[in-house]
Amino acid sequence: MDPTTLRVGFVPGVEPDRFMRRWKSGRREAWLELVPIPLSRQHEALAAGEVDMCFVRLPLTAEELHMVPLWEERAAIVVSGDDVLSLLDEVSAEDLEGETEIPAAHPDDAAERIAVAASGVGYTRVPLSLARLHHRKDAASRILRDAEPTRIALAWPRAADDPVRQEFVGVVRGRTSRSSR
Repeated sequence: MDPTTLRVGFVPGVEPDRFMRRWKSGRREAWLELVPIPLSRQHEALAAGEVDMCFVRLPLTAEELHMVPLWEERAAIVVSGDDVLSLLDEVSAEDLEGETEIPAAHPDDAAERIAVAASGVGYTRVPLSLARLHHRKDAASRILRDAEPTRIALAWPRAADDPVRQEFVGVVRGRTSRSSR
C-alpha cells in the first residue's frame, strides 16, 4: 500500500461520503481514495489488492479478512408505480402471494431487475439502499417487513493490517481525534 493513499472500495448502495468527510476533518496524512466495486467483485478486489479496505455486503466468508460488521439494511421490494402493492406503506410475504417475483440472475443486476419491475411485470427484492440508489419515477419501493435484513461490513486483509487501516476503522466507528480506543 502506498503510505500516503488508503484506497477504500464500496459496493452499490453504500454511501461512504460521511466517512470521507470525517477522515478529511481529522487532517490525516494519508489521502483517502474511494473506489466503487461491483458486488460480484467485492472479495476479488480485496484479494487482488485493487483496494486496501472495502465496505462489503454480507454474507462474505473469508478467513483471510478482518471483518467489522457495521449496519443492517432493511429488505425492500420494487414494483411498478401503478401496482396495487405501491399503495401499501410496507409489504409482508403474505401480500406477495400470487405475485410474480423477478429473481436475481447475478449479484450485479439490481438496476436491470428494477427496470423490469417498473414495467409492471412483477416485483423484485433488493436491500432498501439499492432500491433508493436505482430509484425511478415509474417504480415504487416498499419495505418488506418480515424479511431478513442484509448487513454491511468493513473488510480488509489480515496480512495487511496497519495503523492507517486501524485509524479508518476508528473513523467508521465514529471515533474522533478527541476520543480514545
